[in-house]
Amino acid sequence: MLSEQPALAPHGMVACAHYLATQAGVQILTQGGNAIDAAIAANAVMTVVYPTTCSAGGDIFLLIWDAKTRRIYALNGSGRAPQGMTPEYFAARGMTQIPTRGPLSISVPGAVDGWFAALARFGSLPAEQILAPAIALAEDGMPVTAKMSRSLDHSAPLLSQWESSAATYLPDGRAPRPGQRLRQPNLACTYRTLAREGRDAFYRGPVGRAIAEYVQQCGGVLSVEDLEKHHSDWVEPLSVSYRGYEVYEFPPNSQGIVALEMLNILEGYDLKRLGYQSVEYLHLLLEAKKLAFADRDRYISDPAFVDIPVERLLSKSYAEEQRARIDLQRAMPCFVGEMSKKGDTMYLCTADAQGNIVSLIQSLYMGIGSGVIGGDTGIALHNRGSYFSLDPRHVNYLQPGKRTMHTLMPGMVLRDGRPYMAIGTMGGDAQPQIHAQLLTAMLDFHLDPQQAIAAPRWHSGRAYLNERADILPGQRGVDESLNPNVAEVVQMESRFAEETVVQLARLGHHIQTLGPWEDVMGHAQAIVIDAENQVFVGAADPRCDGLALGY
Repeated sequence: MLSEQPALAPHGMVACAHYLATQAGVQILTQGGNAIDAAIAANAVMTVVYPTTCSAGGDIFLLIWDAKTRRIYALNGSGRAPQGMTPEYFAARGMTQIPTRGPLSISVPGAVDGWFAALARFGSLPAEQILAPAIALAEDGMPVTAKMSRSLDHSAPLLSQWESSAATYLPDGRAPRPGQRLRQPNLACTYRTLAREGRDAFYRGPVGRAIAEYVQQCGGVLSVEDLEKHHSDWVEPLSVSYRGYEVYEFPPNSQGIVALEMLNILEGYDLKRLGYQSVEYLHLLLEAKKLAFADRDRYISDPAFVDIPVERLLSKSYAEEQRARIDLQRAMPCFVGEMSKKGDTMYLCTADAQGNIVSLIQSLYMGIGSGVIGGDTGIALHNRGSYFSLDPRHVNYLQPGKRTMHTLMPGMVLRDGRPYMAIGTMGGDAQPQIHAQLLTAMLDFHLDPQQAIAAPRWHSGRAYLNERADILPGQRGVDESLNPNVAEVVQMESRFAEETVVQLARLGHHIQTLGPWEDVMGHAQAIVIDAENQVFVGAADPRCDGLALGY
């Protein structure tokens, strides 16, 4: 839903990637709920209306500004590797990597525990009221948008492999057409059970048992015992100062530290003098991305299993060292690390009249996750377990009970110790890059959130050159001794000026031009708090079916 102007409201604001989820969040606010209640209600609705991006069978991360204590709380609702998911298990079956999809890619889902942990600490309404909008849409049927129809059609070959999945998302043997109602009665029944019995119905009760039994029946290893052991964790968020603002991101096992490292590097340059979306500005962001991602691929995983030099990575002195590696006239080679991972995720944010702010991100990892619906529960299960490595030298090496490195990263910004912005996006490896683009647009160039979100975007990642026929000639972006066909490729929306693209190529960047509004560039949402006028300013991404709405 393309909007040129941000939404403005005096009492509360909700911004989601689907308008029905936004409406549900606002409904909860007008019923007396707070921002936390609204965020969980909107998230539950998102699992109904955008099931390819998020589900109760996925993971969740939240940043919550609590107005009473005047501080940010971070809730890690990501699941861990099942006890039966071991390197030896895969080696015994001749597997050199974890299957990307299917039952063996399923790790413990953390979202439901995250919902109830957040509500127990900060919520104000009963779960029955909060889950009511999602239950109604699942039971009565939600009208499928053109974007969702395309997503389900794309996933149809995967979904058709499991009876429960096909029955849920492929009525009449095919993906629902735009405008057709998709009814999910099993999911409605499950959510009624959760509303009545709470999180234990999922982790110690009938819902969890049904999921574990079906996964094992399909050949997976997730067990009832794995679910019983799960718990979310309240952790300390990370922050850096940037242009007088305090930017907060989620700590490892999240990749949020990558965006902060990028901002630290960029703070040493006068971006405003260079000009918004200028060649020089874009070149600096692209080079900062390479440096920060090299550290991500070297260090970031579950801090309970690996040592991560967080303090050094976020120090201003280290940022100065990193800036010294940037050549303003030439693109550096990409660093050896993981090939770029694409994810299908959902981000939303909420704010209420009491001053509470929520930045929430929830995911199945790839579109429709593992492709497996947990039996008759109606819950799509994520494939986050496939993100682990089976290489013992890798920082993200698979170990039972370990949390994988996560692309999910909700953001928040404070100014003078008060909340200024909640911000985030879907997009897998693109997320830190999009955070940096949006934050510099708003904090350096003072664009409003809708202008920043609607502006042309880029995404950089390693790719095989022979698969990118439309890349402009430029300096090869990788050491020839590694692989002459692999380079750091910059995908850019076609709304960038042609001359800008040409000049970036001359600096040595490999460019691939995409369409004007691309899903790969993320679905971003933001809420800015205008303290002077006591107004909430909301923005949603035109690349999705998003809506920012207040009251």
